[in-house]
Amino acid sequence: MPYVKVEKGVRIFVEDLNPDGEQTVLFIHGWPANHKMFEYQFNQLPKCGIRCIGVDIRGFGKSDKPWEGYSYDSLADDINCVIETLDLDDITLVGFSVGGAIAVRYMNRYSGYGISKLALVSAAVPVFTQRPDYPYSLPVGEVNKLICQTYTDRPNMLSEFGKKFFASNMSPQFLNWFSGLGLEASGHATASLAISLRDEDLRSDVQQISVPTAIFHGIHDQIVAFANAEITHQNISGSVLIPFEFSGHGLINDELDKFNYCLTQFLCMS
Repeated sequence: MPYVKVEKGVRIFVEDLNPDGEQTVLFIHGWPANHKMFEYQFNQLPKCGIRCIGVDIRGFGKSDKPWEGYSYDSLADDINCVIETLDLDDITLVGFSVGGAIAVRYMNRYSGYGISKLALVSAAVPVFTQRPDYPYSLPVGEVNKLICQTYTDRPNMLSEFGKKFFASNMSPQFLNWFSGLGLEASGHATASLAISLRDEDLRSDVQQISVPTAIFHGIHDQIVAFANAEITHQNISGSVLIPFEFSGHGLINDELDKFNYCLTQFLCMS
């Protein structure tokens, strides 16, 4: 079942690897990419008996690209449809960047239905942009600039954003591949989700999470500062914070082996 219908005229693309795996992990990708950003996890985790399910959120990758529905509530509703349609239970939910924000909203909105563990990776929580009482995130003006560039020169925006994504010296070919993931999205969806990133606030949501939670975050993250991970850790009771000393936002590639190992260890914890 490569597509899940979430509402009239909107289907979400789903890739299901190793359906007979002993453990199930549902991955929610970050802005502005799609589920293929987890290629280097999907190459390895199924070998450990792990079922990996990657979704393209609406507007991105191979999913349908409606004009509306890019609030965290709507995107969490889409995840709920995937979980119910695939009859998933006792799974680990992995959210990267805005995928982490969507995961947190899902946990609050649906009381963690079907989820036994949560992994927040470079997560855009609790707040992606600065507030008068929250100085740790990006200035609103920087996100407005990304939105403007999306509507005027999206290929260049994606290229420049990719340069800030990683702390490692990624090859030009890798960076071109990564930018290409963003081009698979619709421009309108890219801008609309950036607006949600700019405006939504998850400070009350994170306090409602009660499942075992691991927070993976790069020390040198230029997109979501490490201070956000520390605050999230403080607000999720019993959570574990795993710093990545040589990583930026793209820690799943910056420290690929360490991330795959730490995630697998987290999945194996009883």
